[in-house]
Amino acid sequence: MKALRIYAGPAARKHIEQNGLRPQDVRTIPGAAGGPKGLILGPLDRFIFGRWLTQSNQQVHLVGASIGAWRLATACLSDPDAAFGRFEHDYVHQQFEVPPGQKRLSPHQLSERFAESLDAFYGGRIAEVLDHARYRLHVVTSRGRHILGREGRARTPVGYLGAFATNSLHRKSLGAWLERCVFSTPGAALPFGTRDLRTRQHALSEANFNMVLQASCSIPFLLAAVHDIPGAPRGAYWDGGITDYHLHLDYQPADDGIVLYPHFQQAVVPGWLDKGLRWRHKSTGFLDRMVVLAPDRDWVRSLPNGKLPDRKDFIRFANDAQARIAAWGQATREAQRLSDEFEEWLGKGQPVELLPL
Repeated sequence: MKALRIYAGPAARKHIEQNGLRPQDVRTIPGAAGGPKGLILGPLDRFIFGRWLTQSNQQVHLVGASIGAWRLATACLSDPDAAFGRFEHDYVHQQFEVPPGQKRLSPHQLSERFAESLDAFYGGRIAEVLDHARYRLHVVTSRGRHILGREGRARTPVGYLGAFATNSLHRKSLGAWLERCVFSTPGAALPFGTRDLRTRQHALSEANFNMVLQASCSIPFLLAAVHDIPGAPRGAYWDGGITDYHLHLDYQPADDGIVLYPHFQQAVVPGWLDKGLRWRHKSTGFLDRMVVLAPDRDWVRSLPNGKLPDRKDFIRFANDAQARIAAWGQATREAQRLSDEFEEWLGKGQPVELLPL
């Protein structure tokens, strides 16, 4: 394989050595935060949800934060292949006109545009997500506590400074500032343990679905927080990636199943504030039953600009949106190799080229 690398935790590796990797083995699929980086996973998403998992009938938990939540909610729509195609097109082609006299859109203006795009995408289709016969969706948000309980010009930066400082000392202390708040398909139990961080669970509904998904994607200082989501405690809700950037969770898949993770890198970083804390990027026992599908670093260098699409491209191509759209479009087309190589690997029926997670 040239484009794809497959990493496995010890229990997952043993399972694959004995049984191979079968669609009926998958019990949980995470979806990481990471903005445009998630675009590279489109072909894998279309293959996994559109062709491969359809060969089985077990219940599968989908756990997502930020763009990962948007991707996995899309997987719950009827005809996921077409839905992922629209998701990719809309994300790649997004453009935001700045009103005269402004250099950039304010967080509230960006949030208004984002809310409109979610309404257009899921309008009339939320029931498809909530009533899916097999998939149980879990959308991760970060709910502010104390000073972060409401958004404010002074209190928000002060609160996040405090969260960063205490999180650097001990991840669990992040719960004093922000708590993991998961909105799930009604009646679905969480597929992971919650002793690592203060956690709440609430039900997704027609009334709160768009607000929850927007909250899960609301990057502090870039977009406005979502306040007072129906069916949950009052407060400010931000991007789920703050508490759970790459969803490094205590996974507890039923029947010793597999956690299959299409990801844009090998490392599963716990929280957004842990990005610079390299010692927290290592694998732990939480990931023993995980299989990570990630692009090879050398292959990534062959993409436009030698990297995955990312938010910095909005600055890089600030005056040439069409150049950004072209670069992102080429990257997503090249990513078909990830799907093709995964399908070929599955066809071999042997645990060749498995790397330790």
